[in-house]
Amino acid sequence: MSTDSIDRLLAAIEETPLVDHHVHGALTDDVARASLEELLTESDRPIPPWMTQFDSQVGFAIRRWCAPLLDLAPHAGADAYFDRRSELGTQEVTSRLLKSAGIGHFLIETGYRGEQIHGLAGMESISGAKVSEVVRLEAVAESLAGEGVSAADFADAYIARLAVVTQNAVGVKSIIAYRLGFDFAPERPSRDEVAKAAASWLRLVTAGYSLRISDPVLLRFLLWSGVDRGLPIQLHTGYGDPDLRLDRCDPLLLVPWIKLIEPYMVDVLLLHCYPFHRHAGYLAQVFPNVYFDVGLGINYTGVQSVQLIKESMELAPFSKILFSSDAWGPPELHYLGSRLWREGMKKVLGAWVRDGDWSEQDAIRIVQMVGRDNAERVYTLGGNSESRTA
Repeated sequence: MSTDSIDRLLAAIEETPLVDHHVHGALTDDVARASLEELLTESDRPIPPWMTQFDSQVGFAIRRWCAPLLDLAPHAGADAYFDRRSELGTQEVTSRLLKSAGIGHFLIETGYRGEQIHGLAGMESISGAKVSEVVRLEAVAESLAGEGVSAADFADAYIARLAVVTQNAVGVKSIIAYRLGFDFAPERPSRDEVAKAAASWLRLVTAGYSLRISDPVLLRFLLWSGVDRGLPIQLHTGYGDPDLRLDRCDPLLLVPWIKLIEPYMVDVLLLHCYPFHRHAGYLAQVFPNVYFDVGLGINYTGVQSVQLIKESMELAPFSKILFSSDAWGPPELHYLGSRLWREGMKKVLGAWVRDGDWSEQDAIRIVQMVGRDNAERVYTLGGNSESRTA
């Protein structure tokens, strides 16, 4: 039986305060047009002079949805948009966009280029939302190397430091997808293997090379240390910048490791997942401790994110899907993550209710589960959780 009225569903989609379970801070300073456009793509290559990132799905979405919040008409031209953005200034633009996103709680990963973006306290102040921290495993190790830790002491020092820096955190994150890929040996490395690998890495650091960890043994050690810590583990999956090998970021490659960590009862959150979101949905169905989102893909697919959202809801139990934006830098990305998700849910769930395949009551319940309740359960946030700005 079909119905034409989905008013309660539309209201729930608009009014539910979302938990953005994986996000970064917004820019603190004004940026030039070229710099802004470089932050609207996952590419780390210069933008060719004959094109603009505003001629892309994310660029069109900004002009459609962000322009009215800056007192412009929907679809305002790119030049007019940037001029108005500059006139208002970054502080005002960020305040408007973040407060309009309807985010109740940001879970902020703090391990990437933190000097350019608002930290926990800044994001809480400018958005009015609660904030909690997610700690990047690799960043903790690299901070130790900068302090001159010895190879023999590295493992114990890392475990101790991780315990300290995650004392108020709600989760940890690994970027092993970027540094290695998911086709790694799943077993826990031995202490001797870790010490040997740490010695090689620390020699390079001492010689003036980058702190960046790419050794497979050390990356596995960090990941297993995250398992031992017991907090939910976020894993970048799928689409990202050219620093990764996309063919090695298919989450299906994680199955041997997922099976090994099952007895530890640690939740694994697969982030972004595009174009492997159907694979992630399968893993979320068959493994009790696996969850996923399609956050990064929503912004960059723009109006086509409706299809991405629809496909993400094909196989996985709805209790295993979360909302995120993965926004970093331009506050447009924080706002669009929410706006495009809400618009997509209206179209996808609205059609299912109108066709009589879902009841409106069930659709409302699923909106609240995916948008808020699942994250509150997985990260033990609680409806009255305190913000964490330490």
